Amino acid sequence: MTGGSNNSNNNNNSAEKNEVDEVIIVSIKDTGIDIDSEVFPRLFAKFASKSERRGTGLGLYISNSIIEAHGGKIWAENNPTGVKGATFSFSLPTNQ
Repeated sequence: MTGGSNNSNNNNNSAEKNEVDEVIIVSIKDTGIDIDSEVFPRLFAKFASKSERRGTGLGLYISNSIIEAHGGKIWAENNPTGVKGATFSFSLPTNQ
């Protein structure tokens, strides 16, 4: 199963179901600012934020907590060289 895409904001969104691992993986790719290397190691920790960017640094922490509570995982990576932005993905088991 593959999800749709919302290209009005230059985002590429996808969802796929892996029958072997019994998980669904959702990925959201944006073309905004890359994840700063200073923040990357603590990206899903409470209050992880860069001072010049707005935000409390709680959104990804809360997302991580919810996804892990449902037996899933969340991760992020900067897009390949030459492509701005980052891709955030999470997986959830399909058997729960």
